[in-house]
Amino acid sequence: LYILVTGAQWRMLPKDYPKWQSVYYYFRIWRDDGTWQRIHDTLRAELRRKLGRHKHPTAGCLDSQSVKTTALGGVRGYDSGKMVKGRKRHMLVDTLGLVLAVVVTAASVSDAKGARLLFARLGGTCKKLRRIWVDGSYRGKLLTWVSDHCWFLLEPVLRSEETKGFVLLKRRWVVERTFAWLTHCRRLGKDYERLPATSEAMIYLAMTRVMIRRLAS
Repeated sequence: LYILVTGAQWRMLPKDYPKWQSVYYYFRIWRDDGTWQRIHDTLRAELRRKLGRHKHPTAGCLDSQSVKTTALGGVRGYDSGKMVKGRKRHMLVDTLGLVLAVVVTAASVSDAKGARLLFARLGGTCKKLRRIWVDGSYRGKLLTWVSDHCWFLLEPVLRSEETKGFVLLKRRWVVERTFAWLTHCRRLGKDYERLPATSEAMIYLAMTRVMIRRLAS
């Protein structure tokens, strides 16, 4: 959490903590065996119960966020729509803004392709999903593919062509707020990681921090 919030390098971990090599070793082991995600999913279910919701959500919101990368090597690409060279975070959240699943790809990967990668990772915690709100980039063949292969439906929420200026679109703001929560952690201001799997683990850690603070209150 110190590395995540401050954005410091692993080698700059204060001496109050164990040696950075030991801390990074456990972070990497728990990243690869899914421990960080299991902790995150357990806390999400507990927080939903505290708020009077069933632990398995029935609706969610899907969107992507393109972020710049650094000079460090690894997967990257260019998002011509957002004009960003880096990576793209494909994220599915529930109606409370809590993360259900996340996939990090090169920024050049389309939203539709990223959505398919994300849907392939949905486990038992999403078994009750029936509706997912999306924007216009998820229309077309993806809607048909989801109706044929998934147990839920995508519902595009579009901006009216007659509307001018800023308009708060129904449901879409939920996932945008979650992206804003992530920016509270300096490590997620850009994608500083070499591996997309590490980026995903950092996102689960950031949301774990949010949920711990809410449960403690």
